[in-house]
Amino acid sequence: MYGLKALGYATVFSAMAFGAAAQGLHGDGAARGHGHGANGMGHDEVNMPGLRGENVTEAESLEMQVMFQNFTTLSRTVDNLSNGIRTVTTSSDPEVLVALTSHVAGMINRVETRDNPLVFIQSPTLDIFFERGDEITTEIEVTDAGIVVTQTADDPDLIEALHTHAAEVSDMASRGMMSVHERMMGQ
Repeated sequence: MYGLKALGYATVFSAMAFGAAAQGLHGDGAARGHGHGANGMGHDEVNMPGLRGENVTEAESLEMQVMFQNFTTLSRTVDNLSNGIRTVTTSSDPEVLVALTSHVAGMINRVETRDNPLVFIQSPTLDIFFERGDEITTEIEVTDAGIVVTQTADDPDLIEALHTHAAEVSDMASRGMMSVHERMMGQ
């Protein structure tokens, strides 16, 4: 098991290398439109402008884009614990696995430091994590196939939010952007 701090520079290096490679493949985003595509009548699932935000790096947006565009390579199990969650997320695609591992480590670090990325499509469930992230204990284990995350808390509101967010992520891993679109339409 690794605490987030133990992942440290290797994960950051992987994210930087992945981000640089993805940026080389996809350009710097300057020519991308910010609309929903399809002449304003649909969702732009090629450029995915909803993955940007007020406090999101280009590398973070690209990680999410890789995962959403390749969600069919993801597998996920969740154990709801009495005090939190244990999740196992894997990918059959090595590129997606790099994005997944970097995204998970990066977002947990953001929670620990209360650094909300404010992604445009971000679930409101995450708000409590960024407000009270210091009350969540996290253990991460990176495996050859994916990442195992155990998060626990003492407060019932945090535990409920951990359960809710785990279910949201499982739905995204199962159905991709369709799950996000449906959640946003219901808000």
